Amino acid sequence: QVQLGESGGGLVQAGGSLRLSCAASGRSFTRYTMGWFRQAPGKEREFVAGISWSGDITYYADSVKGRFTISRDNAWKAVYLQMSSLKPEDTAAYYCAAKLAGGTLYAGYNYWGQGTQVTVSS
Repeated sequence: QVQLGESGGGLVQAGGSLRLSCAASGRSFTRYTMGWFRQAPGKEREFVAGISWSGDITYYADSVKGRFTISRDNAWKAVYLQMSSLKPEDTAAYYCAAKLAGGTLYAGYNYWGQGTQVTVSS
């Protein structure tokens, strides 16, 4: 199993940047595909970005493509989400997620962090 904990959320003005971090505990971090999801009030949780176990394959939701970058550091058991050109509609709770490697990068996650809030003011 893997345990996940997010950090780095906060309040930022539109057009600004934030970097979210997710620290993983447990063994064999490289067995896991990692992803970021978000959930805005009154809306369903949605996929944001995913990254393969090796870090060489990434996938993004259309809404964040070109603005967000997912990366991972397997030595530090961490995954990051660099968010730039933030918009008010990016406001949501952001969740780190993991699943055993294989399949798509945008679905099938079964381990979740507790979430970190990102608020973008206009």
